[in-house]
Amino acid sequence: MTDKQIIGIIGLGNMGRGMANTLKRAGFGVIGLDPSAAAVAAAQADGIELASDLKALAAAASTIVLSLPNTQIVQALVQGEQGLAALARPGTLIIDTTTGDPALTRDVIALLARHALRYIDAPVSGGPRGAASGQMTMFIGGSEEDVAAAQPVLAALGSKRFHIGPATAGQVGKLVNNLLVASHLLTASEAFRMAEAAGVSTAQLIDAVNAGSGRSGVTIYNYPSRIMNNAFDSGFTMGLMRKDVGLAIGLIDQLGLQLPISADVGTIWKASAAELADGEDFNRIVTLNGKTA
Repeated sequence: MTDKQIIGIIGLGNMGRGMANTLKRAGFGVIGLDPSAAAVAAAQADGIELASDLKALAAAASTIVLSLPNTQIVQALVQGEQGLAALARPGTLIIDTTTGDPALTRDVIALLARHALRYIDAPVSGGPRGAASGQMTMFIGGSEEDVAAAQPVLAALGSKRFHIGPATAGQVGKLVNNLLVASHLLTASEAFRMAEAAGVSTAQLIDAVNAGSGRSGVTIYNYPSRIMNNAFDSGFTMGLMRKDVGLAIGLIDQLGLQLPISADVGTIWKASAAELADGEDFNRIVTLNGKTA
């Protein structure tokens, strides 16, 4: 395995470990890093090679994939004399799959650029199962040159890849996606509660809705696969969706837009923390106030 074929994965949680395994199957050398003992143990059980520290990973990899919870953690990772920006070799390509804050990410990009490092944002949709199977949807932002250089890695990770625009455009696209999902879960829940109150069960109605114009990803997939069967096992948490909705609302505010429906969605998801813990599956928003449909 040549040096150019080694991919570093920073963040070996539900998504990062799946991506590491997918890249291994695709023939890449993979070296991982995570501060969590539990994540490290799971990665070791999968046979993923682990770096001793950030310096070792940066020395080994020519492409580094970040799978981290938020942009603040990305910032902390890249900054300082012992940060990724200082340790990575010039020309290293950073692929950031974090669903993050575009404004803060621009600061990260500027720092990386000062160290001659390349960056694309490629937040993902598809959950742990998509990460483990290479079937994710990827929202990609970056220069044409950098995205082209990343294609072998991106193609292994995602079956549906969309280059939306320059760096941070992928993050904007993912925030749009998650704001829609968050909204659709709320509206679908209320619509089905209305039907139940009128004597029509969700089970009786779901196929008809999905054949009609009212369908969405939530009614087609989330309801049958995660909600109606009480599985609630998507691998994506209430806390993460609340974070993403908050980022979307923050972006709306930064842009000076007045979007009242989105504002209501943001208010509901934020207030849901009083009833639904961060670790709960995000689909449980349909049970808010002790009700479900």
